[in-house]
Amino acid sequence: MSDPPSKKDHWTGEAYSASASFVPKLTDKIVSWLDPQPTDHILDLGCGDGALSVKIKEHCACITALDSSPNMISAACQSYGSTTSGLSWQVQDCRYVEDCAAVETEAYTKVFSNAALHWILRDPATRESVLRGAFRALEKGGTFAFETGGAGNVAEVHAALLAAVVHQGVSIERAREAVPWFFPSEALMKQLLEGIGFMVQRSELQYRPTRLTTEKEGGIEGWVRLMGALILETLSSVDKREAAIKEVCDVLSTILTHEEDNSMWLGYVRLRVLARKP
Repeated sequence: MSDPPSKKDHWTGEAYSASASFVPKLTDKIVSWLDPQPTDHILDLGCGDGALSVKIKEHCACITALDSSPNMISAACQSYGSTTSGLSWQVQDCRYVEDCAAVETEAYTKVFSNAALHWILRDPATRESVLRGAFRALEKGGTFAFETGGAGNVAEVHAALLAAVVHQGVSIERAREAVPWFFPSEALMKQLLEGIGFMVQRSELQYRPTRLTTEKEGGIEGWVRLMGALILETLSSVDKREAAIKEVCDVLSTILTHEEDNSMWLGYVRLRVLARKP
């Protein structure tokens, strides 16, 4: 759930809970595709604060949960324990999972990821390596089940963020380079997976408007500060970053708000895939 390509750790359990607590809750379908069984050994790529990993562990033998954010792994350990039987937490940049010695070859019956691959696969230089790493980790016949942002995901805020930093003096080219997400189409993801050797058994692209949180540090402002941090960092001063955040929130206020109750909804598009290693 948190694997952006940056050395600075923008993630905290508190900020994630305030701005995106809905993420691990809206997972019934992809968990059903994963279909965890009592004998399963599962590798979780981009586990975030661990809430979903713990839920899945109730139905399988063990989970190895990886995330690039030390803050999020620390939050998981604090919430669920660092020595829970059958559940291990590891700080690992999943862009380099193919070469991770802790991930043994053909040691897992299933590989899983929720709301993380759009961060992990952002870098074209390591994109295929990530998928090869998942393939290597699986035993023959094992499955890779994941949900990620798909083509058109959060398009409103994506466009507003780009425009806001450009208005503060950043070139559009620099702004685009700073975008930390990869939102592929269903066809492109299938092409990438089959190129590695996976057999795609099922996939779907779903438009799923999602209600934003109402916590004090959440809502659209909290979402922009956390999820858009790398784009905002293209700006040279705090004042410019704050001005950009205000612009995004002002522009999106009427677009995202439902007048009947003043709730705010963001246009999430989810790509779900179940692939098998022959």
